[in-house]
Amino acid sequence: MFRGLILLYFLPLLASATILKVGANQNYKTILKAIDAANAHDTVLIEPGIYVIQEYTLNKPLTFLGKKQPTITGNGHKIFLVESDSTHFIGLKFTGVATSYVNDDAAIRFDRVEGGSVQHCRFDTCFFAIFIGHSASVSIINNTIQSHYSDEASSGNAVHGWYSQNLTITNNEVYGHRDGIYLEFVENSTVTNNHSHDNLRYGLHFMFSHNNTYSKNIFERNGAGCAVMYSNNVTMLNNIFRENWGEASYGMLLKDIKDSKLKDNYFYHNSIGIHADNSMRLEIRNNIFEQNGWGLRIMGSCMENVLTQNDFIDNSFQIATNSQRNYNDFTGNYWSDYTGYDLDRNNRGDVPHRPVNLYTFMVTQNAPTIILMRSFVIDLINLAEKVMPTITPETLIDESPLMKPVNVKH
Repeated sequence: MFRGLILLYFLPLLASATILKVGANQNYKTILKAIDAANAHDTVLIEPGIYVIQEYTLNKPLTFLGKKQPTITGNGHKIFLVESDSTHFIGLKFTGVATSYVNDDAAIRFDRVEGGSVQHCRFDTCFFAIFIGHSASVSIINNTIQSHYSDEASSGNAVHGWYSQNLTITNNEVYGHRDGIYLEFVENSTVTNNHSHDNLRYGLHFMFSHNNTYSKNIFERNGAGCAVMYSNNVTMLNNIFRENWGEASYGMLLKDIKDSKLKDNYFYHNSIGIHADNSMRLEIRNNIFEQNGWGLRIMGSCMENVLTQNDFIDNSFQIATNSQRNYNDFTGNYWSDYTGYDLDRNNRGDVPHRPVNLYTFMVTQNAPTIILMRSFVIDLINLAEKVMPTITPETLIDESPLMKPVNVKH
């Protein structure tokens, strides 16, 4: 029923184009014959069935529209190399792109194009599903991209962007790949409403990619939720990072990030909520860090960051750092382990809060000491350090801690 509605939705848009029908009982028995006969901007309407296409270069703009999601298989080869602007794939299933240790073989690869889309398609066990290189204004919308790889070396990415701009990646489910979504040298693009889960490395991985927005995505049960690296002016809003567990796993890695915003995100049940290194001038506001191993690990190389109106709830370690100095502002957050009081009833603690206790600092400096967690000796050490701070960062302090959580859980 839903696939039929897709067809009905797009048919009015195709009224002015020639429609070439492909199928056992149609004028064109194969997709390639229909392509050869088509003129620019025609539509190839594909009946249900299985069609084999291997390493075909498409150099004229066409729309491929599937009826009841016909299957296009590469039988161990890459399928489409798109070198024409404004090419669209709608309602199709792609499969059979085998692993290559030499090339980034993909079911659909856009190369140096302006415009184009992949919509309402399914990709099943394709090495790379969609590869976008040196292109602009390509949309990846409402697709399901799945695979079942067991190791990073033999797996590719579900959606891979490279030296591109103005991409739209929205409402996709991606799982079972190396990275769910990978962007490198991609600018002015949006990644919204995607569910990226059970990928071997990252749910979302981007590097050297500036002026992008990532919102309302869910990243769960990946090797790590999201890696944000060497990028500026990044906006991350209303995302959920949960159940990303592992020895070196985290909800989000911030590495060499500057002038960016992280607001209204939810970090739940990750080994580390956020790990920040050499990141500067970030606004981290209205996020929830709940029941993570480490709520926030912020290295001494991070400066001029503002963290406010965040809720730190029942993390094993709320904040950790590797430095006795702090160059960031932690004022006005809620801490579930805060034991101060609010005599003037303004919902602000009258006593400052030090979120990094001595044991947290010890574990950061010497990981094996985590074996002492929850022991009576550690409680005594933390109490002594709280009364007379000597080792923990003296300036990492919330001067005005909140008495109640301020954010709504997703």
